[in-house]
Amino acid sequence: MTQKPTQIGSSAGFMVSEYQGSVPGQVGERVSQDIADFATNGLYEADPKRSAKVVFTKTHLRVIVALLVLLVGFTVWRPILVLNLVLLAFSIAFLISTAFKYFVSVKGARYEVAEQITADEIAALDDETLPVYTVLVPVFKEANIVNQLVANLGSIDYPKDKLEVLILTEEVDQETRDAIAKSDPPDNFRVIIVPKGEPQTKPRACNVGLQIATGEYLVIFDAEDRPDPDQLKKALIAFRDGGPQTAVVQAALNYYNYNENFLTRMFALEYSYWFDYMLPGLDHAKLPIPLGGTSNHFRTDILKQLGGWDPFNVTEDADLGIRASALGYEVTVINSTTWEEANNQIPNFIRQRSRWIKGYMQTTLVHAREPGQLIKTVGLKKFAGFAALIGGTPITFLAVIPFMLLTLITFIAGPALTSHLFNPAILWLSIINFVIGSQLVVYLCLMAPYKRANFGLTAWALLNPFYWILHSIASYKALWQLLFKPHYWEKTVHGLTNTANVEPAVGES
Repeated sequence: MTQKPTQIGSSAGFMVSEYQGSVPGQVGERVSQDIADFATNGLYEADPKRSAKVVFTKTHLRVIVALLVLLVGFTVWRPILVLNLVLLAFSIAFLISTAFKYFVSVKGARYEVAEQITADEIAALDDETLPVYTVLVPVFKEANIVNQLVANLGSIDYPKDKLEVLILTEEVDQETRDAIAKSDPPDNFRVIIVPKGEPQTKPRACNVGLQIATGEYLVIFDAEDRPDPDQLKKALIAFRDGGPQTAVVQAALNYYNYNENFLTRMFALEYSYWFDYMLPGLDHAKLPIPLGGTSNHFRTDILKQLGGWDPFNVTEDADLGIRASALGYEVTVINSTTWEEANNQIPNFIRQRSRWIKGYMQTTLVHAREPGQLIKTVGLKKFAGFAALIGGTPITFLAVIPFMLLTLITFIAGPALTSHLFNPAILWLSIINFVIGSQLVVYLCLMAPYKRANFGLTAWALLNPFYWILHSIASYKALWQLLFKPHYWEKTVHGLTNTANVEPAVGES
């Protein structure tokens, strides 16, 4: 029998009061402190085991200390043996994670498994009977792209009297609210002031929006997003066809500025394979789907039952997708795209990617606190998929630079140098695993442009090993922050591109 979650969120009893800023035209709604407190601690107080507020539990710390003691002891006793065993363990984990992604993505490419909503189905909808839909837009220091935000969300094909747009602004961010006031947003846009509090994160702001949302359905968009105009209607049809257990509908993400430089091209290749092949493959295999950071559509009542977002998890989207699956709900993917701005600067990329990787580490620690219970709840297949994807991804990135250096040293300086430290069988097995795993990822990137017929990106896939070096750098930053700044939200700067926010033409290169 499917385990049913306990509802931990409700907007009952919470009051929202209008706040008039000190400058004419600055209007926002300041929520009560009760809402802000619940947004911060609601999930933790209801189910602390599913919250990342405490990253390392006492059990985690005991296990870590015990392993460190054993590791140090064995290293002193047999340092070469320990070095070889560590290398072998990382090698196997690297190959398992990359092979898992490869086979799931190939499955997603082989079958058209995304929910295909047709134009006729959309035309058959009656605007008069559509439910109220809430759009959450968390923003922080986004004054430079407010006009873009208002224009993009204003083009959504949905009755304005049934579309509630909540722009969630931090209390300290008066500059963004000033820009919103000057942009003259439509009447169905509401500016919400999120009270000061820690952690100051996107999921905390979203939890505030969730408590005051009036829509039967809810979607989250980022400030720079331009969703396909019919995306909300497609999501409604997917919810209808999927039945009451379908809790989340995920649209694809891609980039309108993909052709700007090396970094944006690699971003576009990565997202194309992830959203066009990987997620549909997970959907087809009935494995847990880690949500993207935007364009997640929810049944609002189920989202509250799930506890909303975890404000202490810096990849709240991936965590929520895994949590929904663990509690017996389904996540599906639809044939709709939201266009975003790809990072075009390496420092900004490192900040963003280190946060994502740290969040995967947090999510692994949270959901594996009771592995036996998790296996009993979701089954061995889903647990293995979770371990290979969410747990395996940070390990893969941490291993890239060491494996790359080991491979280069072995081939350039000769195996005689490295054979003094490593058993030849383990050394060559690790190098072969690294080379094969890297080739699998390159192949996925080569495959990525085909669904969108963007063949001009294909040759760039050969440069993926250089892109992975950036991931590896970000992973070490993520590990350091996990230990010393686990809840710190590294801000990604938007509005850096000069590329127009328009959808690329099919086949454009």
